[in-house]
Amino acid sequence: MRTSSPDELDRQRCQVGGINQNYTSSAGTLYHIQVEDLGPVMDRLTETDVRRLNIIVYANYGEPNARIIHGRDYDLPDLRTREHNEVIQGRIIPEVVASARQVIEEKERKQIARIKGLIRDYHRSREDTAKMALAEANGLYPFLFSRAWSELKREKDGAAVEPEPHEEVVYPLEASLRVRVLEIERLIQAIASDLERLKAAGNADDILIQTCRKLTLRAREALAGRKAGAFTVRRLDVMRNSLTTTWRQIQGRFT
Repeated sequence: MRTSSPDELDRQRCQVGGINQNYTSSAGTLYHIQVEDLGPVMDRLTETDVRRLNIIVYANYGEPNARIIHGRDYDLPDLRTREHNEVIQGRIIPEVVASARQVIEEKERKQIARIKGLIRDYHRSREDTAKMALAEANGLYPFLFSRAWSELKREKDGAAVEPEPHEEVVYPLEASLRVRVLEIERLIQAIASDLERLKAAGNADDILIQTCRKLTLRAREALAGRKAGAFTVRRLDVMRNSLTTTWRQIQGRFT
């Protein structure tokens, strides 16, 4: 149960102005970074009060192929003071924006490596499937495709480098679906982190470890590479509920 002090701010005053900022990546892709302070909220997973910041990053902003490539909730302590508001607006939101820019550049680096692999595959096989994959990459990532092509031309030895495994989460444009995707991502991270703590304490058996591994792997695969239109509330709720049950089993072993 949350306790309050007489001098704390009202809930509605515990929100500061967010930010909407355009950003052009080093490869030339236009992104739009949107940070919103949602104020004090009850986290449904942990059933605790938090101060939540939400970030969304759109790629190809303003174009017909615009899409969300990154989304995340940042949960902070629910301190309802003017000082906390000032820290969030003056320091934390700029840090969140800077982190988003790093995420963008890292995602582009991985996509360029993947596209270079697609180009090599097509030139080796000339198969229709490879050609279609190349055309799709060119349509979705025109600036990255150009960068990948230029880098291949500059490579002197011509040796093929295997691209890193790259699973890009699809974030639905519809807010109710996107919230569920973000919750599932948080659960995947929480299960991985807490399971490591449990293993270090010697309280994780093989069955629990394998259950967590299979469940989180299926969840990652379901979120990656899927067309946004294939998400439904029911499917996401089933996935989230399964992860929540497993996460609470881990929490139960700590107590």
